[in-house]
Amino acid sequence: MTTPSRPFGSVLTAMVTPMTPDGEVDHKGARDLVEHLLATGHDGIVVNGTTGESSTLSFDESVDMMRTVADQVGDRAHVVAGVGSNDTKHCVEMTKAAGEAGVGGLLLVSPYYNKPTQRGLIAHCEAVAAATQLPIMLYDIPGRTGIPFAPATLAELAANPRIVAVKDAKGDQWAATKLMDQTDLAWYSGADEDNLAWLALGASGVISVVGHVAGTQYREMVDAVEAGDLDRARAVHRRLVPAVEAIMTTSQGAIMAKAALVELGVIPHASVRLPLVESTDDDLEILRAGLSAAGITG
Repeated sequence: MTTPSRPFGSVLTAMVTPMTPDGEVDHKGARDLVEHLLATGHDGIVVNGTTGESSTLSFDESVDMMRTVADQVGDRAHVVAGVGSNDTKHCVEMTKAAGEAGVGGLLLVSPYYNKPTQRGLIAHCEAVAAATQLPIMLYDIPGRTGIPFAPATLAELAANPRIVAVKDAKGDQWAATKLMDQTDLAWYSGADEDNLAWLALGASGVISVVGHVAGTQYREMVDAVEAGDLDRARAVHRRLVPAVEAIMTTSQGAIMAKAALVELGVIPHASVRLPLVESTDDDLEILRAGLSAAGITG
């Protein structure tokens, strides 16, 4: 459901990009995965994000995936497309293409590697916002980009009517609390281990990796927090610990999420693109144990 406080829904997963064993994008697998997500409590999907291996997809592959997911979802949920790049011109081109592909919102990560100043970061985001009529969610993940959104930067960008939300994988919950009070930005948890904490602080929802296989549980958690039933929300949070550990700390999120989806029979292959490599047998044993301990079965 879309509300001012939940512009992209409340339970979203940063969707993997299914691939064939030879590394080609598997659009049938993507459509099947969309149906799985929609059947397990999701009201939003993020496509072409970090977990979707956007850094190793070509421009055309990225746009084709956006179109495939948007067409499959229709009006049943929000579709948010990652358009981030460390090249503002390329980012603007991706932004325009995403709008033509039919998505309903954009995910914009801070430019990585070239380390702009905060003034440069603001100019980058404003250039993207000027290129679209779609709502934008900023993605704050300095562990990957090296560049955080400073609180003052987020406060300034919040004045732009196109910029409506933040996906937070930085984890500064005190700074975020003040910004939630001072601005109209909607906040989304961008780290599965912190989902409950963010929801308790007033976040609008979660953008998950573990949600590939635990969407129903995260829907229960979100609904419990909204109902004021923190005991039930804590129970869900604790029940999912083994799965979160297995998927997010064993090797790498996209690798393990694909492996988990294969374990559940949702997609046929766990193929990833270099420099990512598939799970080892030892990692798969850890994954199976974690899913089992969390009560997640195919």
